[in-house]
Amino acid sequence: MPEINTDELDEQQVQLLAEMCILIDENDNRIGSDTKKNCHLNENIDKGLLHRAFSVFLFNTENKLLLQQRSDAKITFPDCFTNTCCSHPLSTPLELEENNAIGIRRAAQRRLKAELGIPLDQVTPEEIFYLTRIHYKAQSNGTWGEHEIDYILFVQKNVTLDPDSNEIKSYCYVTQEELRKLLEKASRNEIKITPWFRLIAEAFLFKWWDNLNNLKRYVDHDKIYRM
Repeated sequence: MPEINTDELDEQQVQLLAEMCILIDENDNRIGSDTKKNCHLNENIDKGLLHRAFSVFLFNTENKLLLQQRSDAKITFPDCFTNTCCSHPLSTPLELEENNAIGIRRAAQRRLKAELGIPLDQVTPEEIFYLTRIHYKAQSNGTWGEHEIDYILFVQKNVTLDPDSNEIKSYCYVTQEELRKLLEKASRNEIKITPWFRLIAEAFLFKWWDNLNNLKRYVDHDKIYRM
């Protein structure tokens, strides 16, 4: 494999490329681990390399959804608007644990703190609701991309925010109507949104959003939606 030059990339983000992600097959069975760097190279994605991930959708008590705009320092999909938090569980004992997706929920709590500064005691793993999974693939540029089975996680709570500027350029809470306008702007190329957020918003999000008090009816832990 040719060596990828990371000299032009953000130093803090390059350090994160050494994290060990969880490798899986297309049915989300764990088959090993590899670095975040290797998991996000299109060269490996084209050969089928697939890893486990999650997407958090956090709503406040007014039913507004917290969005973030990824920082310009991000290696994949910089400057894009997306859902509250998107990341990967690591290949560590606590985050590998699969019973009730507890490892994924622990990872989500960790990244909500790292990216948005949400105190750990404000969103516990028990308060994170696991809905379902999607499988998608997308290129960010010629070198980097995503190929994930993504656990969809919902939280409804008022939280304290202190975002890390290396991770997040901006953030906002939106109503359904405001999000629809944002998606329209993206369709006109006036702003950028991440491909997974677009897929989830177009297929599922508004239906789930209408039923925040009755999400159990939409739980499906058996199916993986191929997007």
